[in-house]
Amino acid sequence: MVVLEGRISVEAALRGGARDVSEIIALQPGDRRLARLRALAAERGVPLRIASTAEIEELASGQTHGGVLALAGDRRYLSVEQLLANSGPEPLLVMLDGVEDPYNFGAAIRGIYAAGADGLVVRRRSWEHAAGTVARASAGAAELMPTAVAETSEEAAEVSRAAGLRVVCAAARPDAVSMHEADLTGPLFLLVGGERRGITRSFLDRADLVVRIPYARPVLGSLGTATAAAVLAFEAMRQRAG
Repeated sequence: MVVLEGRISVEAALRGGARDVSEIIALQPGDRRLARLRALAAERGVPLRIASTAEIEELASGQTHGGVLALAGDRRYLSVEQLLANSGPEPLLVMLDGVEDPYNFGAAIRGIYAAGADGLVVRRRSWEHAAGTVARASAGAAELMPTAVAETSEEAAEVSRAAGLRVVCAAARPDAVSMHEADLTGPLFLLVGGERRGITRSFLDRADLVVRIPYARPVLGSLGTATAAAVLAFEAMRQRAG
């Protein structure tokens, strides 16, 4: 069982349809602020009932639930092939590889979702133990973003390249092209590595393009994964809009 916390996360799960929601509980289910949640629950046939403070506190892992929780099943993921089939003619797929902190993972998804990425690719690692945290950190975007799993980043890149996508990596290395000078239009598979391990040198050497984020002043280390993913996704959005 997965516990989703907060009205925004629960509404996103109902709208996204990537997991079954069995029940919604709330301290004040008749609250006027929950009108949209009540409508979505009724539309999906999900019961919404009143809960005690003790029940909410026993199930919740944090204090930002606002008196609303949902009991749900595991998420259903797509394959990379299915994700591509459901995307437009010039898809932007973003793969987050090696992100270990669920807050960072959720924040990264929030950024790339807002920038209009067509889909997210992750390695076959279960985030279900932290699904509530990821959903909260992403402001519900994790439940709405079409998401595929792959065994490795190499596998995901291979499938994407075979479908006509260019493979682009983000890395701060001397031969990397500034994102402002790089062409981020057209079908694209963008790989952003985690803070600890980053992207392997062998993968970087095989990429079609390696890009870097230019800084306005010297900084202590690279940007975190969440910030870097959002910056690159918004730059791709800007170029595509232009």
